[in-house]
Amino acid sequence: MDLNSASSIVLQVLTQATSQDTAVLKPAEEQLKQWETQPGFYSVLLNIFTNHALDVNVRWLAVLYFKNGIDRYWRRVAPHALSEEEKSTLRAGLIANFNEPVNQIATQISVLIAKVARLDCPRQWPELIPTLVECVKIQDDLRQHRALLTFYHVTKTLASKRLAADRKLFYDLASGIYSFTCSLWNHHTDTFLQQICGTDETAVSNSLERTLLSLKVLRKLTVHGFVEPHRNIEVMGFLHAVFERLKQFLECSRTIGVDNVCRDRLEKTIILFTKVLLDFLDQHPFSFTSLIQRSLEFAVSYVFTEAGEGVVFERFIVQCMNLIKMIVKNYAYKPSKNVEDSSPETLEAHKIKASFFTFPTLTEICRRLVTHYFLLTEEELTMWEEDPEGFTVEETGGDSWKYSLRPCTEVLFIDIFHEYNQTLTPVLLDMVHSLQGPTNVDDTQTLLIKDAVYNAVGLAAYELFDSVDFDQWFRSQLLAELQVTHNRYKPIRRRVIWLIGQWISVKFNSDLRPMLYEAICNLLQDQDLVVILVFLNAMLPVDDFEFRTDQFLPYLESMFTLLFQLLQEVRECDTKMHVLHVLSCVIERVNMQIRPYVGSLVQYLPLLWKQSEEHNMLRCAILTTLLHLVQGLGADSKNIYPFLLPVIQLSTDVSQPPHVYLLEDGLELWLVTLENSPCLTPELLRIFQNMSALLELSSENLSTCFKIINGYIFLSPSEFLQVNAAELCKSFCEILKDVTTEGQVQVLKVVENVLKVNPVLGPDLFQPLLPSVFRGIISGERYPVVMSTYLGIIGRVLLQNKSFFSLLLNQIACEFGQEPDLLLGHVIEMWVDRMDNITQPERRKLSALALLSLLPSDNSIIQDKFCGIINISVEGLHDVMTEDTETRTFKDCMLMSISEEPKVTEEEEPPTEQDKRKKMLALKDPVHSVSLQQFVYEKLKAQQELLGETGFQALMETVDAEIVTQLQDFLQGF
Repeated sequence: MDLNSASSIVLQVLTQATSQDTAVLKPAEEQLKQWETQPGFYSVLLNIFTNHALDVNVRWLAVLYFKNGIDRYWRRVAPHALSEEEKSTLRAGLIANFNEPVNQIATQISVLIAKVARLDCPRQWPELIPTLVECVKIQDDLRQHRALLTFYHVTKTLASKRLAADRKLFYDLASGIYSFTCSLWNHHTDTFLQQICGTDETAVSNSLERTLLSLKVLRKLTVHGFVEPHRNIEVMGFLHAVFERLKQFLECSRTIGVDNVCRDRLEKTIILFTKVLLDFLDQHPFSFTSLIQRSLEFAVSYVFTEAGEGVVFERFIVQCMNLIKMIVKNYAYKPSKNVEDSSPETLEAHKIKASFFTFPTLTEICRRLVTHYFLLTEEELTMWEEDPEGFTVEETGGDSWKYSLRPCTEVLFIDIFHEYNQTLTPVLLDMVHSLQGPTNVDDTQTLLIKDAVYNAVGLAAYELFDSVDFDQWFRSQLLAELQVTHNRYKPIRRRVIWLIGQWISVKFNSDLRPMLYEAICNLLQDQDLVVILVFLNAMLPVDDFEFRTDQFLPYLESMFTLLFQLLQEVRECDTKMHVLHVLSCVIERVNMQIRPYVGSLVQYLPLLWKQSEEHNMLRCAILTTLLHLVQGLGADSKNIYPFLLPVIQLSTDVSQPPHVYLLEDGLELWLVTLENSPCLTPELLRIFQNMSALLELSSENLSTCFKIINGYIFLSPSEFLQVNAAELCKSFCEILKDVTTEGQVQVLKVVENVLKVNPVLGPDLFQPLLPSVFRGIISGERYPVVMSTYLGIIGRVLLQNKSFFSLLLNQIACEFGQEPDLLLGHVIEMWVDRMDNITQPERRKLSALALLSLLPSDNSIIQDKFCGIINISVEGLHDVMTEDTETRTFKDCMLMSISEEPKVTEEEEPPTEQDKRKKMLALKDPVHSVSLQQFVYEKLKAQQELLGETGFQALMETVDAEIVTQLQDFLQGF
């Protein structure tokens, strides 16, 4: 690409690529994409974005294309990689001038230089760092700033490399430039502090920006540039200087007001100082040991004493609290239980912590956290009134404690209380005792302090287990406080129900639950929505291990009705999801006893579904509620099919966009609907049209799909298979080509169920699948679980559809070029050999029944395998026969009768409609309807009659004498 002629063409196309007109934009983008791999293209881009006379948008686009090109074509091994000559020219051009006037473009250039540095520095680009060091000394403001910006991005990128060789190079780099960077930072910092008193805001802003950038470089060098930083005097000198500089900058915040243009950057710099300390502590806890005392003194004085008044701001308080938390909780500072096993560094750090956290210090921290930081603020109280639903969406969980004040204070309290619980428990209990009894509703401050103290008791619930008689406190005070209905008392009502939620899984007598349920029913009628919603967010007393249905039932109607009213009243999606979750829990817990109360909910859900068209997460909650409803309604769920089935249809249709969110819950609902369906309706059958596309997805939901197919097979085998067998067989053949062993077994289990429900037509319907099963047995399938399933399928065909088995045997024999009888002999031999692969007693009995069904026979091959057949039969008898100790007779434990109804205890779920269908199917299954003992006797008797006594005896002599003895024991009485 000739640079002079190409520049004007590329410039023209880049100009077109900035157009808003797609007709102009698209061809330009295509052309640029084609040029990406052309030699010289990036040299043209460099010329364009360094030409300040050109349009900013064109230059911006040129930088972006250049940056993307580095990612794709800069590495030597990349396809269409840039030549070494061009890369050398580009590297020189990138650092020729640091005079980019536009901030955004300057940042992009710095980033792309850093990208190149990641790949080439220092080996192919040794001059980069010396050039940057020289340029940051230049007096020209613009060039100095751009060089410093690039210096930061390069340092940041090189610090992020993790391979050992790269780490070594960065250590060498850090050692070489650390002293210079420190002096650079000190220079800019001193300049800023001198200028702060002046009136030239631009100069102040510029020097603060340079202070910030040089500090960013120092942070990366300090944290990542040394293996043992505590051995480097300059590093430790810098870290100690951080505390002095922090104090100076915090004092500056008194003079730089909130409206000042420098205020935001000043706060960023202060936060960056704290990040230096936090990162260093995280990466080098033992090197930080000498800084523990000073860090704690600094953080505690600014956050928990008057020293911070007028200078601290929220983000700074959060950082200081995180610093205290990280020191308190740091495992490197905790000695082993056996002190001799601890390192000297650990013991030293622990000693420093112990000397700092004295009783007075801990007491003051605890009291300040609770009575100052835990208090509800004016802003929060205003939000409570104006947006109650927004107020209750608590910012908890995850890493919120790193950035937000309330979660941060609570996490710090939990960690300090856990570490020093013996010291702090009396302090907290003293605060609780000082607030005994009801509080005057006019005393707002005391109400807020009580709220904060109760918050602390909830957060420290596990630590206070042995110190608080929560049951007594609940009876004597908390229950009464829930019943104070005055509007100003609502913070306490809200906090008490939350507190109970914290303690219910820790220490709460189950006999007190009825009193709590009654209180909750009253609470659900509270005038204040926040109080109600906190009950929903709290650990609900119907969603834990101690729940007893009999205690809850007297309150079921009123609680369910009130929850339903609340579901209609609230407006926010998140809140509706919370209410639905609670309703789902209630329905799940009481199961079928919910039936009298669900009418109104069933009528409302279609409306809510319609309203939530744009809110897929709310729709997921509705699906979960429907799932529990269907389980509770059982066979009566058929009455809600007009709403239920279209919901399942939409949720499981992969051609509809919402399926991305709804599919998993939709499939679970579909399965539960089938399990509880009394009969197959045309609409329920029609939904199965979605299945073919679902099977093609081969996703993690495949297992649920197979369960759904089984559900249809059990529900209405003839009607379902008549319509869908051919399509299913085709899908299964495709799946089996590329599926895991587990998936293979699940497919084959469906086929096995088809053979169970329809042994006559089943083999014909799935005929294309069966030869591969037969071949698997002959070849000795190596996975036991797959072999077991193969034998189960062929066993059913052999036992219940002899004519089809003969056709299949002849087909495979023809394929293998063998006599059918010889092939049958090979199958029996493999069956006997691999019997141990079969672990399920049902399949083991089936194998014995299937092989015995070959008798009586005068076929020499079958007689040759007689010994194996008898061995398997005796194994089967051992599996299924139980001995009556009184009568000394044997009984087949797998036999079932229609009169056998298993007793359902209160803890167990009542049988679903599908469970009943499986029971009826089992009654017809030979495994459960034929006595193996009787079957063995009859087959041996028939064989004896066929061969005569002499011939039969000769056959029996091929069987091991011990096996014959065991067989005779089982057949006593026949």
